[in-house]
Amino acid sequence: MADQDDDLLRPDEIEALLGAADDSASEPPIEPSEQIDAGEIEDLLAQAQSNEAESQTEELLNQAEADLAAALSGSARPENSPNAEQAKPYQMESFDSAAGQSSTALPLNFLQDVELDLRIELGRTELLIEDVVKLREGSVVSLDKLAGDPVDILVNGRLVARGEVLVLNDNFCVRVAEILSPTI
Repeated sequence: MADQDDDLLRPDEIEALLGAADDSASEPPIEPSEQIDAGEIEDLLAQAQSNEAESQTEELLNQAEADLAAALSGSARPENSPNAEQAKPYQMESFDSAAGQSSTALPLNFLQDVELDLRIELGRTELLIEDVVKLREGSVVSLDKLAGDPVDILVNGRLVARGEVLVLNDNFCVRVAEILSPTI
């Protein structure tokens, strides 16, 4: 019997809890009785919190509808809006002033340690797998370019120039004949 009395609240404790609960609850207040279970008190508090959350949601919904109506009508944001002071047009920064602090161009040796993949393409061809399997030492593969045609110079896979093949001191070389403008 003593254990049950510990779970029960006294009438003055019940009155204090009810007084702290939200007065806007839809149900009429409960009159304190001699013994009310603690679970019932928790239910009442949860219901009061739910009613408070619903009223806040309703208030936000009404504010959003008013803001939407003002935006659709073309008028400015209402002054009583909570975010009216925070809404300001964004000012774009000029990149010229930040980047142009040093008006001199960087020297070319600034890029001296950057590695690039340079390839010289003599020509291209398409082969079937069975033709590739038949390739042996001494096989001849014909390309789509004629002897004397300019070769393509590719940097990192991008065509940047054309040139002609030379032999200098028993080494193949390429003399750049034309530098192509970059295509954007």
